Amino acid sequence: MIPVLFLVVTTVTANISSNTTNLKEDTQPTNPHVLSTVLVLSLLLLIVALLVWYFLRGRNQRKAAVTTVDKKVPNGILEEQEQQTVVLLPRSPSAAKVYFPIPVERLEDEYRLRSADDGKLFREEYNSLAGGSAQGTCEEANKESNKDKNRYPNILPFDHSRVVLTQLDGNPCSDYVNASYINGYTEKNKFIAAQGPKEDTVVDFWRMIWEQKVATVVMLTNLKERKEDKCYQYWPDQGCWTYGSVRVAVEDFTVLVDYTIRKFCVQYQGSDGSKTPRLVTQLHFTSWPDFGVPFSPIGMLKFLKKVKTVNPSFAGPIVVHCSAGVGRTGTFIVIDAMIDTMHAEQKIDVFGFVSKIREQRSQLVQTDMQYSFIYQALLEYYLYGDTELDVSSLEGHLHKLHNTNAPFDRVGLDEEFRKLTNMRIMKENMRTGNLPANMKKNRVLQIIPYDFNRVILSMRRGQEFTDYVNASFIDGYRQKDYFIATQGPLPHTVQDFWRMVWEWKCHSIVMLTELQEREQDKCLQYWPSEDSATYGDYAVEIKADTLCDAFSLKDLVLTFGPEKQTRAIRHFHFHGWPEIGIPAEGKGMIDIIAAVQRQQQQSGNHPIVVHCSAGAGRTGTFIALSNILERVKAEGLLDVFQTVKSLRMQRPHMVQTVEQYDFCYRVVQDFVDIFSDYANFK
Repeated sequence: MIPVLFLVVTTVTANISSNTTNLKEDTQPTNPHVLSTVLVLSLLLLIVALLVWYFLRGRNQRKAAVTTVDKKVPNGILEEQEQQTVVLLPRSPSAAKVYFPIPVERLEDEYRLRSADDGKLFREEYNSLAGGSAQGTCEEANKESNKDKNRYPNILPFDHSRVVLTQLDGNPCSDYVNASYINGYTEKNKFIAAQGPKEDTVVDFWRMIWEQKVATVVMLTNLKERKEDKCYQYWPDQGCWTYGSVRVAVEDFTVLVDYTIRKFCVQYQGSDGSKTPRLVTQLHFTSWPDFGVPFSPIGMLKFLKKVKTVNPSFAGPIVVHCSAGVGRTGTFIVIDAMIDTMHAEQKIDVFGFVSKIREQRSQLVQTDMQYSFIYQALLEYYLYGDTELDVSSLEGHLHKLHNTNAPFDRVGLDEEFRKLTNMRIMKENMRTGNLPANMKKNRVLQIIPYDFNRVILSMRRGQEFTDYVNASFIDGYRQKDYFIATQGPLPHTVQDFWRMVWEWKCHSIVMLTELQEREQDKCLQYWPSEDSATYGDYAVEIKADTLCDAFSLKDLVLTFGPEKQTRAIRHFHFHGWPEIGIPAEGKGMIDIIAAVQRQQQQSGNHPIVVHCSAGAGRTGTFIALSNILERVKAEGLLDVFQTVKSLRMQRPHMVQTVEQYDFCYRVVQDFVDIFSDYANFK
């Protein structure tokens, strides 16, 4: 581009010079300003030419930047582009390295090493992987009659590992579905990795499930993400539906906080009559965010264990799919295989296993974030193991924890709780609560909500920092953000407290502290002693005050002044829980949790506000017990350790002392004893 522009400028300058020479010959005296004028014009033309070149170059670069495949987003790499094609990360220009298996005892050190410098070594390791099989062909997938069956034109099954359906009516292309066999740790073709069905491939998808004798389907995407269609809904919400020759009827479904379980009765109805119906269970993991990876691997590990439990030994392959059937699908398969490897060989080989399964389907594990998440999940499993219990084994586990060789000897319990207290508090994620304007709104400076799940209030017009309240959203057993864990209001935050209750449509408040304890103020009285009181824009009227065995019950009416709208609020105040120590017995806690649940069923499942003084110790214990008892009733299972660990990842210091942790176990044991007639809890 530059030589052409300079040629133009040189030619123009030469013409001007030539004209000037002729002018000198035709006229007697030479004008002294002519030469300087020529030079100025030449310089101006050169500058214009350079500006044009710079503009054209910049436009071409911007165009290239938009079309490149390695689009970045603030918290990770886009899994799929807007154009229906999957983003494939560029291969590393450096020579490929080989990464050897890691002994499990080295896993923590290796994870820390690879995570340093924003995961630089994880990226290097991931980029050293081959994209797929060098010899693999995709001729069937690329046939004209099959192209429309592919959700993404650059994610295709290899011919040697694709799932082949029976041909229909002699049509050779009717045997095609975008799905590949994938090996497990030792089991050949343990999985089928598939794309999320399209509307016109649902029939083929169900035909594959029937023909391959599939009993379990693992779904790792939501139907829509970022307003884009990721998967067609291939099941009926209720009743039954027929997909080609396969009839699918809904038997049951259970919605949990991280995943949903759906059970279907599936029956093939061909020209030769109906076949014996089969049970197919779909486990739909709903907590994988639109970008990146889950915040914590805890939910994924629970989900994986459920998949292993549900899938019968006699069944065919487990179908695993996301949208393209490579990213999240590959991540799930690798975690499963590496946990098996960990048990069998006391080592893991993520690099080697991903390399192997990419020979069966290209691009499995799609981003370096997913690759590092595999290591994170394996480290979580190695450090903490499987802490889930059946209620029938609770008594024995408690005996082991307390190990009463000597009075007050709690070695096992202390050791289990110590693992929780070793968790790092993410102070870098508390920026909002630590702003100078918000510091005075915190009752205890060590207990500040994390930015990623803090409760945000509407900003008051013209007033900065009015969106902050010391409160965190906490997940329930079945529902995300089911609780709001908060501190007892201070004199200058009581209006924000009621603003939070109003704006988040709360109907239940659980109070676990007294106003004063050990001659210290622990919580401002934020309700009227009688009649009504006003707190800024909010009026609170007391309608009834009832004393139950372990708690008092107040019926309040909250009115938002500017709009004169009202809402009924039920206030549960638990008595007999000292600031230091635990309640004398567990029955009162069981009763208040049951009463709050009944209130929620009547008022709708909006967040439950729970507070003690600082909003961590007693608050965390109440929420932990609510979630644990809910699971015991639904599944007959409990996991005190992981429940509390999950809470501590959502708000610091939740379940603050070993006594509170022990209390969680004891209340569950009391619950089992009280309801022993219903010991299966299902």
